Amino acid sequence: MVCAVTGAAGQIGTNLVRELLAEGRDTRIIDLREPAALVALGAGLVTADVRDPVAMAAALTGVDTVFHLAAVISVTGSRGGVVEDVNVNGVRTVAEAALRAGVRRLVHCSSVHAFDLEAVRGRPVDEQAPRSLARRLPAYDRSKAAGEVQLRRVVEQGLDAVVVNPTGVIGPRDEQPSRMGHFFLALEAGQLPATVEGGFDWVDVRDVVTALLATETRGRTGENYLVGGHYATTRELAEIAHAVTGVAAPRVEVPLWFARLWSPAATLVSRTREHPLLYTRDSLHALASMPRVDSSKAQRELGHRPRSTQSTVTDLYAWFAQSGLLRDRRRRGHGADGRTGGARATVDDPVRSLAARGGRHSA
Repeated sequence: MVCAVTGAAGQIGTNLVRELLAEGRDTRIIDLREPAALVALGAGLVTADVRDPVAMAAALTGVDTVFHLAAVISVTGSRGGVVEDVNVNGVRTVAEAALRAGVRRLVHCSSVHAFDLEAVRGRPVDEQAPRSLARRLPAYDRSKAAGEVQLRRVVEQGLDAVVVNPTGVIGPRDEQPSRMGHFFLALEAGQLPATVEGGFDWVDVRDVVTALLATETRGRTGENYLVGGHYATTRELAEIAHAVTGVAAPRVEVPLWFARLWSPAATLVSRTREHPLLYTRDSLHALASMPRVDSSKAQRELGHRPRSTQSTVTDLYAWFAQSGLLRDRRRRGHGADGRTGGARATVDDPVRSLAARGGRHSA
């Protein structure tokens, strides 16, 4: 059986492909970028754009299962229309190609943002929550909801497809790194001056991969499965990072109302950066929603069991250390509070110790 993974160069794709290869499965990567490490492990590569019907028809020939992960994640608006183009038209193109190719099942990795989190604030978010259709919502949220609409149209034509909706994804093998990866790296480097009020539901990338694999065999056609983890504020994430690395968390927490005052300027600046750490209008919208996600359906039907946020952050820093992405604080002479000067304590010693043990933890 041949399985194909679109968007395999991303964080979820990197973890998923490694798991598929570990299971001995014939795995085909479909992406515009070459994830060289995955190809070296034995994955086949097809360089193709998910918006190209001809390319996708060829890429999915002989494939049994498609994991559609390709998407453009944005906290800075539509990015000239590319967000909608990939997240909506790309889904339709892949789904139609899968139907024509006789693919047995398509597992679509969408997002919790496909649901209108603002509309259900104060109530649990489940699969019956209203969708992100209103123009007031961020372009990314609307694109994820619209992509699912396109997928369901192809399901009505006979495609066997299931949708997984992860929450905020964090965890190891964040090779790019992602925006949240940069957040944790900035915390360890003492480069984040403040956190912002608000929070989100955070799920380990490995738990998302487990849910995607379970959906392939156990998910019900046409159904959505919310795959969440645990709610944490940005302040709580910073405190967890402090417990792991020894670097002091930012002392200041900016109120949402104040952050919103300069979010238009932050959005403009962030559009010039690949991984903006500034709090944009869209990222503040997510933090302000403070969603309480009900993953009971995924727990019942897929066996979803999210690990603790503490263990996820611990393993993420261990992986960063193994990959050489953490700065050498010995050479910089940082003290135990993460600031320059003082004794030449090695605040990343806890992380280096974890890395030496292969990233395992007892949390």
